[in-house]
Amino acid sequence: MKKNKYLAIYKEWTDKIKSGEIKAGNALPSENDLADIHDTSRETIRKALNLLSQNGFIQKIRGKGSIVLDVQKMSFPISGLVSFKEVSKNLKKESITTVHDFGLIKPDPFIKQQLNASNKDEIWKVIRSRTIGGEKIILDKDYFLKDYVPTLTKQICEGSIYDYLENELQLNISFAKKEIVVEDCTEEDRTYLDLEGFSHIVVVKNYVHLDNASLFQYTESRHRLDKFRFVDFARRGV
Repeated sequence: MKKNKYLAIYKEWTDKIKSGEIKAGNALPSENDLADIHDTSRETIRKALNLLSQNGFIQKIRGKGSIVLDVQKMSFPISGLVSFKEVSKNLKKESITTVHDFGLIKPDPFIKQQLNASNKDEIWKVIRSRTIGGEKIILDKDYFLKDYVPTLTKQICEGSIYDYLENELQLNISFAKKEIVVEDCTEEDRTYLDLEGFSHIVVVKNYVHLDNASLFQYTESRHRLDKFRFVDFARRGV
């Protein structure tokens, strides 16, 4: 029983977090205080805290301690190709889109590579933050080839770009290749998002194609890592 004490401590604190007794964003007591509370060693406390961290209940942040994460994370689908407007309908929280940068650019080497573009191509660049429940927690960086999207306005970008592309421009958006990575936060992330001390961010990269297989959009959707879980449904085929 004694050697499994860290599991009992882990369960006690997960129950407190799940019940809402300890709110997301609050810090757990220090290791020393927890050792006193549970009359055990710091080594046992560290085991319990590591388990809490591994299972997404806390995040250890330098200078702040063990911060409780929001276990009621918002779900984003991995498979399927949906706009933020479509996803936000299911979030049941007020969402606001703010356009920080918009216009036509000549592609830099990185964007040229992502979109297979040439020096002659013009690219629509759209940088938008998404505020959900009062916090800026998503930064969307979209790039569209002007050859496929001849016109675009800031007002459209404040709403749903996909609604405009499909219903006004009659584009048949078909499929996307997706990559999900964790990266260091950039200065741009720190400028436009409420990072709350987090030094890493979850980035979903989309390479979006039309029904004729033409690549017309590259996007990076940068999510604060404590607020989202990415879900999928898989069926084993025979």
